[in-house]
Amino acid sequence: MTQENYQFHYYLISKHGKPLIMFLHGFMGNINEFNEAIKLLDNNFSYLILDLPGHGKTQVIGSDEYYTMANIAHALINLLDELKIDKCFLIGYSMGGRLALYLILHFPERFYKVVLESASPGLMTAAEQLERVKSDAQIAKKLRRSLTTNDFYAFLLNWYSQPIFGSIKNHPQLDLMLESRLQNDPIKLAKSLQFMGTGSQPSLWEKLSENTKPLLLISGAYDQKFIDINTEMTKICKVAQLKIINDSAHNTHFENTWEFVENIKNFWFDKKTAPVNLC
Repeated sequence: MTQENYQFHYYLISKHGKPLIMFLHGFMGNINEFNEAIKLLDNNFSYLILDLPGHGKTQVIGSDEYYTMANIAHALINLLDELKIDKCFLIGYSMGGRLALYLILHFPERFYKVVLESASPGLMTAAEQLERVKSDAQIAKKLRRSLTTNDFYAFLLNWYSQPIFGSIKNHPQLDLMLESRLQNDPIKLAKSLQFMGTGSQPSLWEKLSENTKPLLLISGAYDQKFIDINTEMTKICKVAQLKIINDSAHNTHFENTWEFVENIKNFWFDKKTAPVNLC
């Protein structure tokens, strides 16, 4: 793998003397995923936002292997090198959270602290992984069929009607979110799901205990599945803490942006875990 296999679409918003956060969006998201959260974080940080492979305007050049988690993680480290970013904070949501966890477990020296929103270390057993791969393959097939705007829109409405998303389908800003999702290419999304879905990614449960970086796990109060997963993670990783966001399910940064951001600020500026050179 070389960096030539990826043409990342990104924005680097640099503010003098301010530490940098790299944001990793979730499945079907894009570079604009965290715009509202960034507005509330305001001038406290610099920001690196991007489209992950399979999403938005980022291009993958070469075979499907470049959609895997390991290769994308290496490509992101190469991007940080190109941008001369030695170390940063990291926030990942859902799929982006799984990728963020992979990054801190394999490249811990590149990150200060990490926030994982509605994310997991993957699945524990080979049987669970196989079952999930089969399920994701069916979803990918539906995505490939939804090549017209109307079909893709119907797919999105059905996707966000899943119980894990709580009442997000009634959110007053839902149409704006769906409009953003429609900018993606269903064929590329299908590849992302196939090669970086929960069933395809390597399980990180065993490696989780090795993590020494302060880790904030965020779950929505109506997302019991991920509350349970994140609770188990705190038992394995001693430097992990769990915060539950009120009035939200899986997508807390969209449903309760203010509380999401307040928890991030409290975590970043906690002097007990702050990096020495940022205190």
